[in-house]
Amino acid sequence: MSVLTRDEAQTRAQLIDVHRYTVALDLTTGDETFESRAAIEFTALAAGDTFVELKPALLRSVTLDGQPLDPGALTENRLALPGLAEGRHELRVDATMRYSRTGEGMHRFTDPTDGETYVYTQMFLEDVQRIFAVFDQPDLKAVFALTVTAPEGWTVLGNGIATDEGDGLWSLAPTPPISTYLVAVAAGPWHSVRTEHAGLPFGIHCRRSLAPHLDTDADEILDITRACYDRYHAKFKEPYPFDSYDQAFVPEFNMGAMENPGLVTFRDEFVYRSAVTDTERQTRAMVIAHEMAHMWFGDLVTLTWWDDIWLNESFAEYMGYQTLTEATRYTDTWVAFGIDRKSWGYDADQRPSTHPVAPDPDAVPDTASAMLNFDGISYAKGASALRQLVAWLGEKDFLAGINTHFARHKFGNATLADFIDSLAASTDRDVHRWAERWLRTTGVDTLTPTVTGNGSEAGWTLGVTQDGSRPHRIAVSAYDRDLVDPGRLAPRDRFEIDIPQQDGPTLRPGRRPDLVVLNDGDLAYAKVRLDDRSWATALDSLSAIPDPLTRTVVWNTARDMVRDGELPPGAYLEAARTHLPHESDLAIAQGVLGFAATQIADRYLGPDERPAALAALTTICRALIRRTEDGNAPGLRLTAVRHFISAATQPDGIQDWLGSGSVPGGPELDPELRWRILYRLAVLGAVDDADIARELTRDPSATGQEDAARCRAAIPDSDAKAAAWERLFLGDDLSNHLFTATAQGFWQPEQTGLVSEYVPRFYKDAVELAARRGPAIAEFAGRYAFPLHAVDQESLRLGEECLTGADLLPALRRKLTDQLDDLRRALRVRAE
Repeated sequence: MSVLTRDEAQTRAQLIDVHRYTVALDLTTGDETFESRAAIEFTALAAGDTFVELKPALLRSVTLDGQPLDPGALTENRLALPGLAEGRHELRVDATMRYSRTGEGMHRFTDPTDGETYVYTQMFLEDVQRIFAVFDQPDLKAVFALTVTAPEGWTVLGNGIATDEGDGLWSLAPTPPISTYLVAVAAGPWHSVRTEHAGLPFGIHCRRSLAPHLDTDADEILDITRACYDRYHAKFKEPYPFDSYDQAFVPEFNMGAMENPGLVTFRDEFVYRSAVTDTERQTRAMVIAHEMAHMWFGDLVTLTWWDDIWLNESFAEYMGYQTLTEATRYTDTWVAFGIDRKSWGYDADQRPSTHPVAPDPDAVPDTASAMLNFDGISYAKGASALRQLVAWLGEKDFLAGINTHFARHKFGNATLADFIDSLAASTDRDVHRWAERWLRTTGVDTLTPTVTGNGSEAGWTLGVTQDGSRPHRIAVSAYDRDLVDPGRLAPRDRFEIDIPQQDGPTLRPGRRPDLVVLNDGDLAYAKVRLDDRSWATALDSLSAIPDPLTRTVVWNTARDMVRDGELPPGAYLEAARTHLPHESDLAIAQGVLGFAATQIADRYLGPDERPAALAALTTICRALIRRTEDGNAPGLRLTAVRHFISAATQPDGIQDWLGSGSVPGGPELDPELRWRILYRLAVLGAVDDADIARELTRDPSATGQEDAARCRAAIPDSDAKAAAWERLFLGDDLSNHLFTATAQGFWQPEQTGLVSEYVPRFYKDAVELAARRGPAIAEFAGRYAFPLHAVDQESLRLGEECLTGADLLPALRRKLTDQLDDLRRALRVRAE
């Protein structure tokens, strides 16, 4: 299919102005296709040629101003409109469209629990073309008026208030002007919880089989929604710009959520069927806040072209975390951001595929390249930069600039230059220079301290060496060992310094501290190091640092040092074994255990060292389980139980848990824990397909189907591996989520010899799969089906050879580029 180039979009935007789409969708014509009729009202600003986009199964008819056009003129996804006269026009397109199983376009799903069917749209970035004919680019905003014919018993949701007209026909209230990729429809026998807030209808929706679980959390979800809505109205002068606010939790969704105006779609894993930690609830709340921020950042004011995707995502990321902290019970959200999201940004910014937060427009020449920038840079690094900007400008001036931006561009489009001009109108600071330094550059600075001083009270000095060029203003904290209890730390001093230090090292009073931490509070976007004495203190007393954000900075320092080959992976594990049993912050515990398991044990240590790493993890988890026996920290206990299961090297203990239906002392095994145990037993060769089938009978849900696919692919048997490979790469019937689950189960560190023959096959088969099934499956193949645990030079050679091919889909090329860079890093860490 042809991708839209930036030059083509600019040319088309100069030629036409689109006013209104009137779209009729008929969802009653079968399981494979639906009917789509679109009438597009637009004005040609001058005489000229253009085109409309569409990806139909069958293009039935096309008329322009009542005159028929040849449907056979459709070339790939483009229908030429030559010789347009200046003035008003109406284009009508009647087509049959295909349902999707990949989460792109109109996704169709039948719930295995009760046989009910649901459909929903995902039109981002250019998949609206799978639904109806469209001038598909973000700066051709228009009004959208949709009608949907649905089967009896279904409810239809959309961007505007939906009205049941009878006989299966639903009409959706026309939208204000919005971009094409933001149109949304969701239809099916939804279970709904409705309320009203601030004079607007609010609703949350899910599959009927999830109704009891949604009802359990409905008050929490709606309370978060109302609190964020009220807080945004306190910050923004422009009121919420749409007529309703629905949140639909939909099956087999590819992303966390999508900011469709008035109808936000979420992956329905956020409707929790099993016990979760408070950090996971906080994550759901953050996504709710993030998507609501998009109603202003992205929907009311939309990027002109995809080079400015950060204007959507960085702002929503920052606002989501900050607003959750201000308006809800989740007051430590920046800890989770620091341990989880920020490290995502750091990792992405050190790969060959790094790019500026706001790349040069020429670096995003088409829609295919735009898709590649939805990463840790556009989200986490951009949000980190904005957090610094707010601290530098002050929130009052920052919000004044934001509100100027909304007022100038509401229901329109804007660029980076427009945004900076709006900020500049509200402050005397040089925001243009800030943007050049922070938004137009790549890479992560590293700040290394040099601390001098002796045991006297004559004073001590702090010098900071900077590897990088950006200016920073950072907080520094100093701690002393407690004289009575050397395992405890007493805060002594906290001060701010500018980097680079123009006047040389900073002199502070008193004797040299035992621990000096750069970037206290984690406001800066930079890797930091500890001096030798501070690192020794941290190894002894990390869990005694009172502020969780400071502990986050120290743990991230250790993580970065492992990744950079400056700290042996075993030393990180030893620090975790010493301090995690005393950790009180859930986000830190989850983040440290996650890195220790998936990076250190699975990749950075060789096969001979892996058993000892797993033993260390089980020791940590056992200590946390013992500590939480009183029931006061259920989330910490659940985290420990999950990781204990995943690190088991023998089946007996966890098999006993599965048989009894409970962990000794709790918790009882819910579906998530039962499948987790079964998955680990499958990896260890302690269950077979019959055991998996019995568990699937117990839990036949969609999630159960995915868990079963993951378990089957994990069985250490050549026939099981061959069957899984065939389902992944040789057939095209797996949905996006079943593909992901099967891929996750296939490669296991314990099974490298069994699957070694598939490593070279991956590179050939993934390329062919991507060409057949498109960018979503290509991305999943590169992310989940990549042979992560083949940490050797031959795998690297095969991957690099694959990248020389000219026929790689961009989505797959980007994932392979990143995976191979991570493989090189793992090889370097192992070689240290």
